[in-house]
Amino acid sequence: MPLSWNEIRDRALTFSKEWADESSEDAEAKSFWDGFFNVFGVTRRRLASFEELVKRRADKGKTSTGYIDLFWKGQLIVEHKSRGKSLDKAYAQALDYFPGIPERDLPRYILVSDFAHLRLYDLDDDLHWEFPLKDLHKHIKRFGFVAGYAPQVIKPQDPVNIKAAEQMGRLHDFLKAAGFAGHDLEVLLVRLVFCLFADDAGIFPAQGFRDWLENRTAEDGSDLGPQLALLFQVLNTPKDKRQKNLDEQIAAFEYVNGKLFEEALHVASFDAKMRATLLDCCALNWGAVSPAIFGALFQSIMDEKARRNLGAHYTSEENILKLIKPLFLDELWAEFERVKGNKNRLFEFHKKLRSLVFLDPACGCGNFLVITYRELRLLELEVLRAVHSGPGSRFIDIHQELQIDVDQFNGIEIEEWPAQIAQVAMWLVDHQMNQKVSVEFGMYFARIPLKTSPHIVQGNALRLDWNDIMPAERLSYILGNPPFVGSKLQNDSQRAEIGELFARVHGAGVLDYVTGWYLKAARYIQGTNIRCAFVSTNSITQGEQPSLLWPELYRLGIKLHFAHRTFRWDNEARGVAAVHCVIIGFGRSDVQRKIIFEYDDPKGEPHAIAARNINPYLVDAPDVVLPRRDNPLCNVPEIGIGNKPIDGGHYLFTPEEKAQFIKGEPGAAKWFKRWVGSDEFLNGYERWCLWLEKVKPDELRKLPKVMERIEAVRKFRLESKSAPTRKLAEMPTRFHVENIPDRPFLIVPKVSSERRRFIPMGFMQTDTLCSDLVFVVPSSVLFHFGVLSSMMHMAWVRSTCGRLESRYRYSKDIVYNNFPWPEKPVEREIAAIETAAQEVLDARKQCPNASLADLYDPNTMPPALVKAHQALDRAVDAAYGKKSFTSDAERVAFLFDLYQRYTSLPLEVEKGAKKLTRKKQS
Repeated sequence: MPLSWNEIRDRALTFSKEWADESSEDAEAKSFWDGFFNVFGVTRRRLASFEELVKRRADKGKTSTGYIDLFWKGQLIVEHKSRGKSLDKAYAQALDYFPGIPERDLPRYILVSDFAHLRLYDLDDDLHWEFPLKDLHKHIKRFGFVAGYAPQVIKPQDPVNIKAAEQMGRLHDFLKAAGFAGHDLEVLLVRLVFCLFADDAGIFPAQGFRDWLENRTAEDGSDLGPQLALLFQVLNTPKDKRQKNLDEQIAAFEYVNGKLFEEALHVASFDAKMRATLLDCCALNWGAVSPAIFGALFQSIMDEKARRNLGAHYTSEENILKLIKPLFLDELWAEFERVKGNKNRLFEFHKKLRSLVFLDPACGCGNFLVITYRELRLLELEVLRAVHSGPGSRFIDIHQELQIDVDQFNGIEIEEWPAQIAQVAMWLVDHQMNQKVSVEFGMYFARIPLKTSPHIVQGNALRLDWNDIMPAERLSYILGNPPFVGSKLQNDSQRAEIGELFARVHGAGVLDYVTGWYLKAARYIQGTNIRCAFVSTNSITQGEQPSLLWPELYRLGIKLHFAHRTFRWDNEARGVAAVHCVIIGFGRSDVQRKIIFEYDDPKGEPHAIAARNINPYLVDAPDVVLPRRDNPLCNVPEIGIGNKPIDGGHYLFTPEEKAQFIKGEPGAAKWFKRWVGSDEFLNGYERWCLWLEKVKPDELRKLPKVMERIEAVRKFRLESKSAPTRKLAEMPTRFHVENIPDRPFLIVPKVSSERRRFIPMGFMQTDTLCSDLVFVVPSSVLFHFGVLSSMMHMAWVRSTCGRLESRYRYSKDIVYNNFPWPEKPVEREIAAIETAAQEVLDARKQCPNASLADLYDPNTMPPALVKAHQALDRAVDAAYGKKSFTSDAERVAFLFDLYQRYTSLPLEVEKGAKKLTRKKQS
């Protein structure tokens, strides 16, 4: 066990005085360094050797041999000179040894001295410090790595995390290729990770595992498997119950407990390559590994495909904090600020921290639990600082002061391997926080042997009774990141689980898999004050899912406490697609302070907005859900999809194909119509379609190439697995869905980029056929185009539409038919909208060669078009009775209020001009 810092300082003062007058390098240097290590309570010969022979750089690129004054593999090189000699030359001499040192043995530190002065270099952080020997006690914490106090700066993006996972991946592959696989391999690797971490984090004697591996196992690896089995047995045995004749190196290891080393495994057979790989793993600084992300990286090594994107499969700390801060952490810190000046209230607050219990019902490798635990321990550290600050404060044994422990944390994970990693990750972060406390208070603290464990259960969270894991009355918070699996990507088992949970909900087959966790949590927290928060794909707050999920949650009394609206969930790996997510905090009891985190840019930082209420669309508006509505809420033209040929592409032509076809059959020219879908409409692409509805049989007989196309369509339909499609083969010249207006009509793309502030819409003439990738609004006029092209409608779209990846997916039943149009607009307001709408169309015409995609790209949108839309927004806002809105959130809140009012009115109440009456609800 390391000495306390107070004792180390006292020893440093004694050491400085003892060596104050020494000057001869040759005579006393070795005794000097033996004494230096003794300052820290460490025996030098256990760690480092004198006069290590290595190759070194010489002049003109040649090499020679040299002797390192003192070498601690992987940690420290010491070069010592006589008093008054150049320390710069000593440093250069130390660097000259590096080419001859194996990669795994390269040190982090170089220490040079001339007795009178010490200069320490930290090569990792590119820092150095120099001071006289008499001031050693003032700088003693620079040498924490000798004492076992080395403070580690844990960086999530630190390359050591990737390197560690990659090295373990190599070892995994070698063992698996040799036939050592499955459960035994997984447990072996988890144990090795613990040993590697323990070696660098002060749990084992300094580099004890590495030294044992190098000195007590054969270079060819032949005895490494049995030796590891013996080591694991020793680590699982209390020191007083071990054999008395154990090798001294293996007997020096601490008793670990925690059942980590309890299970007897088959003995793995190693070779020289495997042993060398394990030694390469030892060379990394495992004390700097982040348990928060290493677990997920480690998990990915089991999947070769996942390993190609190593780094893609973990949740960033930043995103985890977005959830835990509003769920509980901000509140706890605020409470600490209120009580920190009162020792009695601090005592009660500290007890409260110990009483908190957490559950992650989809914990994976434990990253949410790890970060939550770390943040609680950091808060506890502030509590201890406050308790032991001020005049007259007396430090009490830190072993009695620390209360927060890993047994406050529970998890459910469906796979065995991540569940094991999660448990070990919690122990690792616990030790890292214990190290932090040790450095802070100068007293070593470690929870070894392990006496408490996190409660990680392997099982299916949607089928388990969560009360069997942790009775609800004892739980404080539920949190996590349940799996993102859309309805179409679910396997049969997942689909069955959602079907059983939502048995009373008609149409539940479209729900995302994550909704199962919301319903399970809502049922579990009945009669409690448990607060919950999940990260989810934003699809559960858009499109048709809210009308299926949220009525069930409302029936259980669920209320939303906070929400992060859509933001981009980036991963660190290159080439990995980002996911667009939301975070929803909820509970059975209500809270006074509700917050919506709004993102002006999904890739940017949010700003917090206080809310009176948060509804299923994550806006400050009444708790309403939009049903699938067959007809518009207001008396406006109905919308429908375009045409759906189901023709196998035989009726569709590029301009070149059309020209070639007509060249061979000129009589077919008059039966071609322009064909427009989303892509053609937005990007200006040209496509054509054969439309044969009005062609008489005798005319068709004169068009043999057209007849070939008709026959090809008939055969295509007959080969379909769908009975309705096979039936359609009886009328091969007709489409499956036909929507062909007899007057100019409005076209709305089904899918549009989220980068655009507006979904481009436009009017089409009757000589155009539309595909089912666009919506068609017959009988529409400038007024309808103007309102639908406004920010009011776009705010509604952004909050209610579904998404295809991150792009807007417009819908008839949810978006258009539920949209609340202006109430009682007068002729002046209608005329203003029509005038502004025409100006938008005119502004587009100023760039005749630009596509709508070009015109509405935020980087290339012409100023004239921007101004025209601004004028249109003012006209539409005025029709809604508002001069202006400050944000999308304000617009949507207004529209939901209006929607609620419309749906509570008697049927067919007149709404004013254009007969905008509310129609009967479908």
